[in-house]
Amino acid sequence: MTQTPPKLTDRDQLARNRARATPRGMFLQEDAADEVQDRLTEVNRTFTNPAVVTGFPHFWANFFPDAKIVHDDEVLDLEPQAHDLVIHGLSLHWANDPVGQLIQCRRALRADGLFLGVMFGGQTLSELRGILSEAEVALTGGLSPRIAPMGEIRDLGALLQRAGFALPVADSALRNVSYENAMSLMHDLRAMGEANALAQRRRHMTPRAMFRDVADRYAAHFGADGRIPATFEMIFLTGWAPDESQQKPLRPGSAAARLADALGTDETKLCD
Repeated sequence: MTQTPPKLTDRDQLARNRARATPRGMFLQEDAADEVQDRLTEVNRTFTNPAVVTGFPHFWANFFPDAKIVHDDEVLDLEPQAHDLVIHGLSLHWANDPVGQLIQCRRALRADGLFLGVMFGGQTLSELRGILSEAEVALTGGLSPRIAPMGEIRDLGALLQRAGFALPVADSALRNVSYENAMSLMHDLRAMGEANALAQRRRHMTPRAMFRDVADRYAAHFGADGRIPATFEMIFLTGWAPDESQQKPLRPGSAAARLADALGTDETKLCD
């Protein structure tokens, strides 16, 4: 009998975290929405039926007022082939089934429709991950899940292919944010709605001594000029619903001219 894999995210806790988010914590959501808008201006096409999948519907609706705004539930409220553009707005890193989310987005697209997603990637909060691990091992002798695992860019491009997108592209951009101390960073994560919502998290209170130790270790390892850095990696995923009009790679051996002729060089055959 096939066992259902354990869920990564406690969706109820995630909803509570997002409900406590504040306008002060929306600066990375704003950065992501701005970047998506910029990328769309580079696409030589007018989109008439866009949809946006997001954990912050009211926020993204301000940037895309003509789009259908869809909450990032496990089953997306998207009709098949109803849209020529689907945006997944900085929430895919919390999905229990990211491939399933991508497949649902692809099915919602008409032929040759565009998918553009943005999510946090594996370098996000790399400093805090290491420091939390050090401090917890020192205090308790063990580790508990505290920051969601996030995909690496080399793997996320493959997810687009698995979901059936044509012409898949994944690229990343690092955002370096400066804080007064580690406590200010963790307060900001709560303001973003990005606090711990892992299903396997420990449910008891963390000793205050650990947070003081985290702040001290963070400052010692990464501090400069009285402040600490925090890295956020945004990964942008682009793919198209398949269509016969799209460019396709040539079959191996079908070239009409030799590369050596094009380069004006002599061809050297390799030994068997």
